[in-house]
Amino acid sequence: DRLVRQTPAGVRMVKYARQPLNPDKSVKTTGRNLRVHFKNTRETAMSIRGMPLRTAQRFLKDVIAHKQCVIFHRFCGGVGRTAMSKNYESGRSQGRFPEKSCRFLLDLLTNAESNAERKDMNTDNLYIEHIMVNEAVKQRRRTYRAHGRINAFMACPSNIEMILTEADEAVARPEDVAGAGKRVKTVSKKKQARERLRSGMTVE
Repeated sequence: DRLVRQTPAGVRMVKYARQPLNPDKSVKTTGRNLRVHFKNTRETAMSIRGMPLRTAQRFLKDVIAHKQCVIFHRFCGGVGRTAMSKNYESGRSQGRFPEKSCRFLLDLLTNAESNAERKDMNTDNLYIEHIMVNEAVKQRRRTYRAHGRINAFMACPSNIEMILTEADEAVARPEDVAGAGKRVKTVSKKKQARERLRSGMTVE
């Protein structure tokens, strides 16, 4: 298998597409040959990329409950339109509620959270630094058609990998502390001249 390499110690290690920027503050999790549709899972994964862990878990649970939808950007063929897409600024109207994909991603996020707890990391500060979904080897079956014909009846499983990283503690900017350093709103000369024209005054 090209995704797995054999180490000298005899342990099979999974090869990831990329390595975390800070390995000491990151955890990895993966799932191979998962029986879940690739296209739905890919679009769902792109919806939570870069999200904090808690936000991503809440979003996936909302999709399962049909409170939010997953906007489809790439694999849009035959995808219906939903009014929930107006809640997003993507400008697209095609969306779905891929419940099975959400459950698989929730399980992987739970696994990553357990890995973080084992490394004594703050799980509330975790965010999804990297997530990728690839097509796994198709599983072949057959279906019987009229006039003695046979057609392929394939399954499209997925390989999922993700890296979660602990974000640094947020530090407030000096202007955000106790109202210090408030920015003064400035008006350009061009805008001042336009306002004078509207009020009937002449430009000097």
